[in-house]
Amino acid sequence: MKVLIVHASAGAGHRRAAEAIYNYLKENSPDLELELLDALDKTNAVFKFDYTKGYSFLVRYAVRLWYWAYRATEYKFLRPVSRRVSRTINCINSQRLIRYFLSAKPEVIISTHFLPSELAADLKRAHKLDSRLITVITDYGVHPFWISPGTDIYVAASDFTKDRLIKEGVEAEKIKVLGLPFDPKFLRHFDRRVICHKLGIDHKKFTVLLMTGSFGTGPLEEIAESLAKDCQVLVVCAGNKKLFSRLNKRNLENVKVFGFISNTEELMAASQVIVTKPGGSTITEVLIMELPPIFISAIPGQETANVEALAQYGIGISPKSLREIKEIVLDLKNNPQKIEALRLKIREIQKPLACKELASVIR
Repeated sequence: MKVLIVHASAGAGHRRAAEAIYNYLKENSPDLELELLDALDKTNAVFKFDYTKGYSFLVRYAVRLWYWAYRATEYKFLRPVSRRVSRTINCINSQRLIRYFLSAKPEVIISTHFLPSELAADLKRAHKLDSRLITVITDYGVHPFWISPGTDIYVAASDFTKDRLIKEGVEAEKIKVLGLPFDPKFLRHFDRRVICHKLGIDHKKFTVLLMTGSFGTGPLEEIAESLAKDCQVLVVCAGNKKLFSRLNKRNLENVKVFGFISNTEELMAASQVIVTKPGGSTITEVLIMELPPIFISAIPGQETANVEALAQYGIGISPKSLREIKEIVLDLKNNPQKIEALRLKIREIQKPLACKELASVIR
């Protein structure tokens, strides 16, 4: 059986989910013929640049404009126009991807981005492609662009996601609540004392992890400074080189600074609380690690919808000020029973077998 796993490199979450699926199937289903594909590699160069760099620019420097674009394409009375325009633009610029779908003829297409899902679904509706199409929605909310008639199965992160899909007209039997695929390294057993020693931090101190994705956006420096006297703070600056340099020069007591990291699971295992952006993949990893989240710097649209989804389960707090962040962290530090209560809620909705169950769906 030939299985094509396709994503789009607009935001890291789509790629991470696709890679998790690919790696799981490669290890556990050696009889499958697998291919991992970035859909944008088979579009024209200008379209790919606009899709990747344009998204990055908007969410970093013009987030209000991004919000209005997101909302405009979400409003029901604008959908006939916005969806038709979007489909036309996508089709014109993705002819190589369309031809690839038709020539490769995979039995199954697993898509973790709405662009390839839409194109494949349109080909199926036109009876040009007979692949089974599985769309893995990489957020806990649902933007209408994720929904394309012709899709066989939608993989949802939670019951909240399923309810949103049903409200948008998707038949319940087409929805599988499996959770978002994630790297199995987050399922390892962690000895916190050993990990803290490896990271060069004190295992006896209450530890807070600050990380906001690959851009290192948000008031990380201010939060670290406000918490440093009361907690041990791990700050992941990622691609924010200026922040990394400033924090290293300041050398704040109880603050450990990181750039890009590949051991997110170890930093999470060493921490009691995380202050983070509510991206879909990040939320999934946080839930698997049973780490109580505090959400900041949410991108209006998909990430605010993620916050709303988690709030339905009593998980995740969205403070409005630095003072409130500090108050929440210190309250959790001083009341460990509250952390345990949050972990119990997390266990109710975490989906540790997402990749395994998706593999069963393929079978």
